[in-house]
Amino acid sequence: MPNAPLLNVTHSILGQPWRWRGMQTDTRDEGFQPDDLVTQLLLTRGCPREELEAHRAPSIRGFMPDPSIFRDMDKAADRLAAAVLAQEKVTIFGDYDVDGATSAALLIRLLRDLGLAASPYIPDRLMEGYGPSGEALVRLAEGGATLIVTVDCGAQAFEALDMARDAGVDVIVVDHHKCASALPVAHALVNPNRLDEDEGASHGHLAAVGVAFLLGAALIRRLRQHGYFADRAEPRLLDLLDIVALGTVADVAALRGLNRAFVAQGLKVMAARRNIGLNALIAASRLNRAPTATDLGFALGPRINAGGRVGKSDLGVRLLTTEDPAEAQEIAAELDRLNEERRAIEAAVQEAAEAAVLTQHNRAVAVVSGAGWHPGVIGIVAGRLKERLGRPAIVIAIDADGVGKGSGRSVAGVDLGSAVLAAKDSGLLVAGGGHAMAAGLTVAADKIDAFADFLDARLSADVTRADGERALLLDAVLAPGGVTPALVEALEVGGPYGMGWPAPRVVAGPVRVIKADIVGTGHVRVIVAGDDGRSIKAVAFRAAETPLGQALLGAPRDRRLWIAGRAKIDDWASRPAAELHIDDAAWVD
Repeated sequence: MPNAPLLNVTHSILGQPWRWRGMQTDTRDEGFQPDDLVTQLLLTRGCPREELEAHRAPSIRGFMPDPSIFRDMDKAADRLAAAVLAQEKVTIFGDYDVDGATSAALLIRLLRDLGLAASPYIPDRLMEGYGPSGEALVRLAEGGATLIVTVDCGAQAFEALDMARDAGVDVIVVDHHKCASALPVAHALVNPNRLDEDEGASHGHLAAVGVAFLLGAALIRRLRQHGYFADRAEPRLLDLLDIVALGTVADVAALRGLNRAFVAQGLKVMAARRNIGLNALIAASRLNRAPTATDLGFALGPRINAGGRVGKSDLGVRLLTTEDPAEAQEIAAELDRLNEERRAIEAAVQEAAEAAVLTQHNRAVAVVSGAGWHPGVIGIVAGRLKERLGRPAIVIAIDADGVGKGSGRSVAGVDLGSAVLAAKDSGLLVAGGGHAMAAGLTVAADKIDAFADFLDARLSADVTRADGERALLLDAVLAPGGVTPALVEALEVGGPYGMGWPAPRVVAGPVRVIKADIVGTGHVRVIVAGDDGRSIKAVAFRAAETPLGQALLGAPRDRRLWIAGRAKIDDWASRPAAELHIDDAAWVD
């Protein structure tokens, strides 16, 4: 990456330098073609030049590994195949978030297509907490289950899996969270983040639903070898990619490699509206078009999550597996209502958490806690704090017994999951784990300060390094007249975008602010005009009280700006137009 700041912006309105993400792309140059920009988008996101065509249209065939490369995958597939052949009683034990719900739904739908009616079990966030408890696994065994598959959880469930073994039930763990050097006892533990994983470790960015999809492929292959499909149709695993796409995006998994194919192809399946529950959820989300990757993360995912956060934890998996349109509509409406309730609870905890941050000294990791905070929203609040502070944040809800449930979100270059796992190994936590960008934990209230000190010592150098490397990375510079629907369509070819495959950010300008006002909940809307005589609409979301929002609202008519953000389609008007969603701005020298 060139060291020279883009457009000489060394200190923007938000106090950061602007730099090219990779190649310098000035679309104002005569003869520039949109296809040139797409190629550069792919290359600057790590696509090898010889794989450009594969990344322009990512397919499952092009990115799918042989499932057998993962440790215990064949063992897991053998055990599941035996359960199908013998018509055993199988329970899918999922986490209460979107990744857990989609992972469970995928396996339940697949097993149902294979002629086996598996049952879901989703623990209650408040009453049971994260992951499989020994008591729950024993109850399932006593109820007749001979095989339990845990999805998106189980990699740290040592005691629970010991109890399951003693109860005589086999457990397959399908997870993606960080593993310790020692592994719990299970019939099979499939996780690309096992420390002893070899070739499969290159797929450590998969969400649990992606690992479940690979297990599904291995299962079908094993049953095919048994001749199971001699007199019955083979399930179309690809028809379940809509569920895989939802879980992958909502879990903020890096959209690299196979994940890009999952999401690109999953969105196509979703557009066909085959899944009755997803179709009802799309309608409840008031989407009047085919969902995009952004919709998965900000419209559909939060509604599925709302069940586990503030409602009934099994609503998501029930919605994704139902074949009854009336039931689907009822559950989708309930999830929509719970999502609104979640927003109100979240706002209250957010306000309290921000106030708590102001009373602390500037730790490398912001750790805030409060009695009575709802544990269902602490992950969202941690993410908001992280964005505001520019450093990792952990939010802990303390219950009446003095036990804290915490959730953390990190920044690029700071492995929070490993740090939390190390704190657990040091005796500071009751439980804990996660991955690089997110973690969950249980901690006694009287050990929270010691835990914060531990993180400060362990991660301060990484946080300082990450902050020093902080810059707004940009993909193109263009005149305001270049912000068009055609540009947005060209940029979308480089998608799907998300974590690890960032959406393109462009600079438009120089511009003058012609009109600025506040709309909605603190959004700043502006009309800007450029030297090319063209004007465009731009929006800075939730920015009214920020330096960026204040600068836009008070910009003098005779002073020019560069505005940086993401070009989007505004389809509210009678004719679609392009607008810019502003991330930052800088005064023209």
